[in-house]
Amino acid sequence: MWDIIRCICDYNPRLTLTLDLTPPLPSVPGVLSRWAAEPIRHVFLPASTFIANAKGYPVLPKGSQTFIREIMKHRPIVILSGAADGLHSRGGEAAYLQYVRHLEKTSPSVMQMKTAGTVENFAQGYQDYLQAPLQPLMDNLGSITYQTFEQDPVKYERYETAVTAALKDWPVSERIVIVVAGAGRGPLVARCLAAIERSEKEAFVYAVEKNPNAYVTLQGRKAQEWGDKVELLFGDMRTVQLPEKADIVVSELLGSFGDNELSPECLDGAMRFLKPNGISIPASYSAYLAPLSSSKLYNEVRAGKDELKACETPYVVMFQAVNILSDDGGLENGRCGPQVQECWDFEHPRREAVLDEQGLPPTNTHNTRSAKLTFHIPHAGVLHGLAGYFEAILYNDIGLSIHPLRKDRISKDMLSWFPLFFPLKACAFICSWKMYRLCLTMS
Repeated sequence: MWDIIRCICDYNPRLTLTLDLTPPLPSVPGVLSRWAAEPIRHVFLPASTFIANAKGYPVLPKGSQTFIREIMKHRPIVILSGAADGLHSRGGEAAYLQYVRHLEKTSPSVMQMKTAGTVENFAQGYQDYLQAPLQPLMDNLGSITYQTFEQDPVKYERYETAVTAALKDWPVSERIVIVVAGAGRGPLVARCLAAIERSEKEAFVYAVEKNPNAYVTLQGRKAQEWGDKVELLFGDMRTVQLPEKADIVVSELLGSFGDNELSPECLDGAMRFLKPNGISIPASYSAYLAPLSSSKLYNEVRAGKDELKACETPYVVMFQAVNILSDDGGLENGRCGPQVQECWDFEHPRREAVLDEQGLPPTNTHNTRSAKLTFHIPHAGVLHGLAGYFEAILYNDIGLSIHPLRKDRISKDMLSWFPLFFPLKACAFICSWKMYRLCLTMS
């Protein structure tokens, strides 16, 4: 019924929802959780929804508790009714209000937003806000952009750990050469120098940067901090010449979907720096997709001046009012993949690469990728777009991830990347227990 009403209203952004939680409520958690992707303005919560705990005070059943905590991130107005009817022996009218306030305070999303250092705290004000992905190859990033990303301690700690491990594992005792390809304002250079000190190896760093504004900052840091430990090279990593071959190339060119900021194309040009046994950090990265429902994001895309162009543009988004439609339930029959599925991956360096006399690939066809994915949709919902994620292996088991099911294990509270949202021009209703097949090509 809700989908019919909003379609008749053409997804009018002023259309909001009051959710009636009068029992009986659905016993399957997924049926309730999909409402978290809708524009909930009010929640109607009658006293009959509550049950008595061991002491006679009113509490909500476990499933309802979880759902209320989840939707508290939307700050809905909760309407309590029947609190004066005496349905529960202890607490009186105030007990219902106190309990709802307790659920709000213990909501994971609310707690994370109030905790310094978490992604949710860092991204306040950016939830469900559409941002165009960066294009560092085409554009010279501004100082404010660099400063924002340099606030991420997790990413650079992972890089330092990866470089340290690589240096300790390096079999040769002579001087090791490291190239930082795309040095920006120098955070990776500083981390490489820290890794050299930790590993107690003899090493030297070349820093390559094409952005003239960032290069000025690098010159200042070299003069004040790094001295003769670092040599700066101004130019595009695909064309600049190095005085000697490198053992390790370190870069941070990844986008929210792994390859969407032209990391493969840029690193193809930087791999010519390497000796035959040289390595790249990152060594590989993979792109992932999941079907997504979100009225808020769908409306935001359609609100653009050029709706067709807006629907053909991916956006970097800190997801909040969203629901992933798929699950792992289809794995039993082998016809569907997991909830979030891998599309493709890239490795650096490519050991069997075809290169010209300058060490560059003659074409870009080797970076073409395609994928066919099949998702299991357990509960009916509206498909508004696709959620894109990435996962990278820096060195051995040291990685970076924004994969929603693995990010906390691999790189918890990393701030540098939000997921990517691929909107659909026309949304699609998918029935319960159906398969959603997706074919896509990247070239």
